[in-house]
Amino acid sequence: MSGGQGREWRFPSALTVLAAVTAGVWLAAFLIPPGAYERDADGAPIAGTYARIDADRTFTDRLMDLFLSPVNGLYGILDPGTGIVGPDNTGELFGSAGVFLFVLAIGAFVTMVFATGALERAIARLAHRLRSRGGLLVGAVMGVFAVLGSIEGFAEETLGFYGLIVPMVLALGYDRMTAAGAVILGAGVGVLGSTVNPFATGVASSAAGVSLGDGLPLRLLMWAVLTAVTIAYVLRYAARVRARPERSLTGFLPGDAEAAERAAQDADPEPLTATHRVVVAFMALVFAFMVFAVVPWASVVTGDAAAAPYPWQLDWSFGQLSALFVVAAIAVGLIGRMGEARLTGTLVRGAADFIGPALVIVAARGVTAIMNNARITDTVLHSMEAAVSGTSSAVFAVLVFAVNLPLAFLIPSTSGHSTLAMPVLAPLAHFAGVPADIVVTAWQAASGWMNLWVPTTAVVMGGLALAKVGYGAYLRFVAPLLAVLFVLVCVFVGAAAALA
Repeated sequence: MSGGQGREWRFPSALTVLAAVTAGVWLAAFLIPPGAYERDADGAPIAGTYARIDADRTFTDRLMDLFLSPVNGLYGILDPGTGIVGPDNTGELFGSAGVFLFVLAIGAFVTMVFATGALERAIARLAHRLRSRGGLLVGAVMGVFAVLGSIEGFAEETLGFYGLIVPMVLALGYDRMTAAGAVILGAGVGVLGSTVNPFATGVASSAAGVSLGDGLPLRLLMWAVLTAVTIAYVLRYAARVRARPERSLTGFLPGDAEAAERAAQDADPEPLTATHRVVVAFMALVFAFMVFAVVPWASVVTGDAAAAPYPWQLDWSFGQLSALFVVAAIAVGLIGRMGEARLTGTLVRGAADFIGPALVIVAARGVTAIMNNARITDTVLHSMEAAVSGTSSAVFAVLVFAVNLPLAFLIPSTSGHSTLAMPVLAPLAHFAGVPADIVVTAWQAASGWMNLWVPTTAVVMGGLALAKVGYGAYLRFVAPLLAVLFVLVCVFVGAAAALA
């Protein structure tokens, strides 16, 4: 309490939510009976084989499982004999150490690119060049943000562009809602339609036990259609406001006219140097190579999931990708002639900036370790097996999308949400006869759809604050688009599951 007024309530962070989930799951494990399925040669549960078992865990063992949950979430080892996860076991890695390092590596790379100033200047040059062509400017900005959102989860980084975009949009005769919509929805629909986004598709694919390249054609098609629809929606609103300003949902603030006039008179932004051009080209090359390295080309070309890989096919996973982005981050620093001190400092700072999402992944994986050791994961699956077994593939895929919407509200961190949900959803999909990559796509669409509007994300609330747009007005603006995107996602994942 301060000054007689209560503190403003804020939704807990993802780590706080996961801490509560960890405690709740640990307590629930005392009430949920342990059980297990028989497994096939690939380790997938066999429908109809569930049986109750004795977990053989004392209270001390369970207390130690809770105590070690973050450790097991990072580098816990699954003992093949006992099925218990522990840091001192011998067996297969259960923890998320590979994904943890991958997040830090790509954080270092992205931070290094931004430290050169190349990406911001390239976007500023594009916006200034198109300043007299309103629709093209808004569409181009949204397109660029959507590409970045799809391949690297570009979201919080958009907060630095409002100072550039808002005055230019006002100068073109549009309102602040147009600027907010272009930035939030441009990057947001890209994340919703993530293709190889490491923080959504990558983490979810790892948790589901599939390659990052599995399901890529579907995700590319979804991204193209959903992005086109979103851009058209914002452009339609912008054209309406430009023709009839009184129809603006935000109106125009005192000083908007002066800001628009200054933006129209601003000199050209500084041009891209040769170094900037090389950095932007190198960044595009790195992400293009990542796509090439993870796609199971033989399966994509032949349509046979069991096709033998081509000799040139890499089939990289998180270990190789982590190394790729560490090397690429160092290469960007050398291209930018940063010098040893600045290069290493930026590398460390970039990894540090992404430690939050990485720890969320670890915490979520720790929850699954508790469930595994208590032998209740298969019991949870069994409780859903009867309903799923009688459900069509299309309905199941749509249900995965719908069920994950409230989870995305509680856990706005895409990486934490996926690590928590996928260990249950992936085997459940096996019962329904739905490929795991479609479940990954349905899950990430739910997370992306919610993050377009929920007030628990800094991207939405921070962006609206910077654009000086009220949250209520934004909800009125985005509600029809959310309905359209909801229907399109259901059609895409339902049709893909039915045709799989």
